[in-house]
Amino acid sequence: MANTKTEDEIILFEREMKEFWTKLKSIYGTEQINQTLALRDSCKESIKVLSEKWSKKLKEGDLMIDKIKEYSNEILQQSQHISENQEHLTEIKSNLNQEEEQKKDLTNSIQELKEELMKKKEIISSKNKAAKERVERLCKSKVLFEERLGLEIRRIHNEQLQFIFRHIDHKDPDKPYVFTLSINEQGDYEVTSCTPPLDCIAELQLKVRETNNFSAFVANIRKAFTALSYKQSA
Repeated sequence: MANTKTEDEIILFEREMKEFWTKLKSIYGTEQINQTLALRDSCKESIKVLSEKWSKKLKEGDLMIDKIKEYSNEILQQSQHISENQEHLTEIKSNLNQEEEQKKDLTNSIQELKEELMKKKEIISSKNKAAKERVERLCKSKVLFEERLGLEIRRIHNEQLQFIFRHIDHKDPDKPYVFTLSINEQGDYEVTSCTPPLDCIAELQLKVRETNNFSAFVANIRKAFTALSYKQSA
């Protein structure tokens, strides 16, 4: 029964559809309906073409966006690279400035050393000149010392003077009593040797440096040698 009812409903629906199309054709006409369908199909086709076209455009747009992103990343990388290079250049420039300052300081130090060396050379030259002049004056006094003190003066190596006293030991008048004198770097008298040794030689050396009385210095050494001779003979 149920199947029969369903078949009847279908038959009834088909009949109603046929009646609808018959009425529609009678109202609009078959040609107009065909035009409408053709227009519908044309719209569908246009919509399809437009859809494909815009789909392609969208894909191209996506590719363009990807390209733009890629270019943006490249530009960012280049900017970072340029920034790193600028920092490196700044560091190099700073190092060059430091080296230039060091070079300037070194040049100034060298110039100061040269000036100091020149001053020292002048001082040494002046002291050497003064020492030579003293030695010359001592040599000129040779005759006087020989006549009055029985003294012989000899110039030996390194601009030193050797003083040889005789006629001190009455038992042996030719016995030599000797001391050697030089002018040191400070321009002072300095006894470098004494034979026989005298305990007072350092005191006499200090005194002649203070007074610059060389004749008294030589005379006092002779007195010390004479006292030592009497002491040894006693």
